[in-house]
This record gives sequence, structure tokens and C-alpha cells, in this order.
Amino acid sequence: MLNSTKAHGSPIFFYIIYFLFVGLLCVDGGKVLILPGEYSHWHNMRMIVDKLAGRNHSITVLVNSASPSVKSFQNDRVNFTIFHVPLEKQEVNEMWNEFVDLWMYHAHTASKIQMFFKTIAVMERVASHNFIICDGFMRNEELIDTLKKSDFDVILSDPMMPCSDVLAETLDVPFILSLRLTFGYVFERECGQLPTPPSYVPAVPAQFTDRMDFVERLQNFLFYGLHTAFFYLHSKLSVNKYLSEIRGKPTELCDVLSKADIWLIRTYWDFEYPRPLLPNFKFVGGLHCKPAKPLPDDMEEFVQSSGDDGVVVFSLGSMIKNLTMERANTIASALGQIPQKVLWRYSGVRPETLAPNTRLYDWLPQNDLLGHPKTKAFITHGGTNGIYEAIYHGVPMVGIPLFADQPDNLNHMSTKGAAVSLHFNNMESKDLVDALNTVINNPSYKESIMRLSRIHHDQPMKPLDEAVFWIEFVMRNKGAKHLRVQAHNLSWYQYHCLDVFAFLLTIVGLFVFVVVKSCCFCFRRCCGKSLLKKKTE
Repeated sequence: MLNSTKAHGSPIFFYIIYFLFVGLLCVDGGKVLILPGEYSHWHNMRMIVDKLAGRNHSITVLVNSASPSVKSFQNDRVNFTIFHVPLEKQEVNEMWNEFVDLWMYHAHTASKIQMFFKTIAVMERVASHNFIICDGFMRNEELIDTLKKSDFDVILSDPMMPCSDVLAETLDVPFILSLRLTFGYVFERECGQLPTPPSYVPAVPAQFTDRMDFVERLQNFLFYGLHTAFFYLHSKLSVNKYLSEIRGKPTELCDVLSKADIWLIRTYWDFEYPRPLLPNFKFVGGLHCKPAKPLPDDMEEFVQSSGDDGVVVFSLGSMIKNLTMERANTIASALGQIPQKVLWRYSGVRPETLAPNTRLYDWLPQNDLLGHPKTKAFITHGGTNGIYEAIYHGVPMVGIPLFADQPDNLNHMSTKGAAVSLHFNNMESKDLVDALNTVINNPSYKESIMRLSRIHHDQPMKPLDEAVFWIEFVMRNKGAKHLRVQAHNLSWYQYHCLDVFAFLLTIVGLFVFVVVKSCCFCFRRCCGKSLLKKKTE
């Protein structure tokens, strides 16, 4: 008995237990293929990559050689596989800058017709870029063979990364999409079969709430129709042709996209209006948020020097590096008129009107600054990541939306009483000063954002854990097809029960026809003889 106790207390025993534990972890670890988007999309997905790697899964990140923002990092369980494309990073950056410039500087001066054709031209360039990316890995037989031999358990992709759904079908691997709800919810509506009643679910660029009057409901209905028509027209004329060519058989975008096992939506009920969801749609908004860490010493010293007035954090996101001097001077002049100190993420020529209370930085630890007790307000372009960091830490916002979903994002925050939104091109210095004074000095904005923050934190599971759970769920169950609604297998007229309505209408019509004919027959039989008799007399 004594010898047994000594054996259990010896270092050898603990080494054995340790290696058994590590061995079990290695057995349980799966293989995940990541196809990330760019810029903030990658920042969001990287949190999932880190978490999966920490849970002993082997991760492969597939990235093209011209990626402007997806950077490798040191992790023994994360492998970056780079495939070559005939593009340069500068060329890709120019394409995205052109996209941003279109909405920042031309949307308010060009006519709707001009904007339509300019948007078509930019989208065609983006589509061509996407096809080159697809060719880079789908036509690379050596890479495809390597990926097949890797025997992945699941693919996690961002729709910003094209052809990930086709790759999943080629590799015969279940796949999960990570996305912010798209314009008009077109992917979710048409490919994911997500119910989206236009009577109370506002389309993304419409900037309506879930309480619409008749005119707004009419406009919202038309928005959905236009989005759907544009989506199918673009798919028919461009995407479907390419997918059919690369797969060697007729293929439609929604056919492959609809096979996604889980849709991870990067919002939550603190942001969204109440609306119906499907079993394979999961909200994971704010999964990248975390408690604030200490600031760098020089930055902490600057923040502390603000005294009771506190600081304002200002960032227009990672893509904005092309402010005109006129806009930069307007903003800098406004920031110099408030009592708070300002930390501004800014790349470009130093504004001429920059005041002593404002410091410029190429990069900001945004999450840590928003979590600092001296932060009073956040000036943001309205990206989903930044909005969620503000919600997480309870910081009211001044929004300067620029493009894409940003106006809609900030409209959500404005209607919930947590933000004031301004127009980038029409904004004067006084407008920005008034907006900052409003959100800082009017306590209702702080109360509203704190209410949203409580909703965000009051969840049964943290958003990042939720995302990882469903990824591992798909891995354990070899997919999640049992969560996909039968609507995927119905035609459009079956989905809307038009065949049922036609059948019932036919029955009602036949019944009415029989009744009318019977009445006419009876009338002739009964009344016809009486009329004939009277006529004879």
C-alpha cells in the first residue's frame, strides 16, 4: 500500500497523466479550412481562428498572394497556405480605394443614373477580381489535390472570399458562412431561405426601422424587389456562367451557397430589430470584443491628462486613408473646439487646423481605448466591429457613415438612442461639435448605450463561444443538414403556395360554375314551363 502511494506521488505518474491528456486532445482535434475576407472581416474571423487553435484544432488559412490585409501570425496549429494570383497588392488596394471613393466623394454630387452606372463599373471590376481569385485555387490541381488529402472536417468562409462554397462541394466538406447581413438580405433571403417580411424587416440601405408607415413599406417592398432583380441579373449574366464553366456543369450561385450548414451572423438582438430566424442562422455579433487591456504608457499619460473632461476616440476604419485636406481640416477644426482630448486614427498629410488637444495615430488599440473609464464618446464610420466594441464597453457614438452597410448600422444605433449620425460630405465643423456635445452631455445617450450593453452581456453563452460551438457541432455531426429548412427543395411557386392557391381557385371556380349552371337549369325547368303556359293562354 505504501509503495502504491509513492508511485502515485512520483513525477513519472504525473508525466503519464499529462501525456495521456495531451494524447486525448490530439485525438479530439479536428481540421478546419479557413477562407477569410479582407480588412475588418479578417479581424473578426481571426478571433475564431485563435479560439479554434486554442482548442487543439489544426487550422489552415487559404489566402491569395495579393491579399492586402490577411497577415500570418505565429501559432503552431495555424498554417497559412498562400496561392498565387496574377494580381499585385497595390492593384487590389486601388480597386478597394476606388470603391470607397465612389461612395465617399461622388454619391452626393452624381445623379442617380450616374451613380448607377459608376456602381455597375466598380462591381464589374470587383467581380473580375473575384474570378481571378477563384481561378487561383479552383484551377490549381496540385493545390486541390493537397486540400483533398488534408481531409478537412469543416470549411469556415466569408462570402467576401469567392468560390468558397464551390470549393466545399469539390472537397465534399460541410461549410459554414460568417457574414454581416447583406444588402436587402439577398443572400440570406434567396439562398438561405431566411424569412424576411418587407412589412417590418427594413432593407439595408433604406434606413427604415421595423415600424414603417405605408409609404415606407411601399419603398421597402420596392427595395427588396430591386435587390432581388439585380442579384439574379448579375448572377445570370456573370457569376452563374463562370461557376458553370469552372464546375463543368450548369450551376447557379444560390444552388451552391444554399448548401451552407450554418450561417454565423455578425450581429445580435442588441443591434437587430426583432425578426424571424431559421435554425441554422446563429447570431454571434461582438465575438471579437473583450475586456480592455492597459494602454501603452505614452497613450495612458495622454488620456490621464484629460482630467474630468475625458477623451474622445476617433477612427474611420482600416480602409480609409484618403481623406481630402478640406474634409480633414473641417474635422480637425471641430475636434479643437471640444474640452476633451482626442485620439484620432489618421493616415495622411497632417491637417492644418489640428489643435493641441488632438493626437494622430497610425493605429489605435480601439477596444482598449473604448474600455477605458475616461472615454466619453466614439466617432466612428459605422463598421460592425467598431459598433460592437462601443456596445460592449457602453460608449455613445457619433457616426460618420461612408459606404456599404455603415449608414444602416448607424441608423440602428440612432433609432435606439445610442448615437448621432452625420453626413460625411455635408458635415460642417459646427455639426460635429454639436453632435459630440449632445452624446457626451445628454445622459440619455449614455443610458441607451448602457442598456444595449447589458443586453449584449446578458447571453447564455459568449458570442465567440457560440461561434466555436456551432463550428465544432458541424465537425462532430459531419454537417448540420437537419437544421436546413425544406424550403431549399421547393420551387418559388411551391414556396409561396401558388400551386395550392391555383388549385383552390380552380375548385372554387368549378364549384361556382356548377352552382350557376345548376341554378340556370332549375330555373329553366321550373319557371320555363310556367312562362310558356302563360304565353300560350
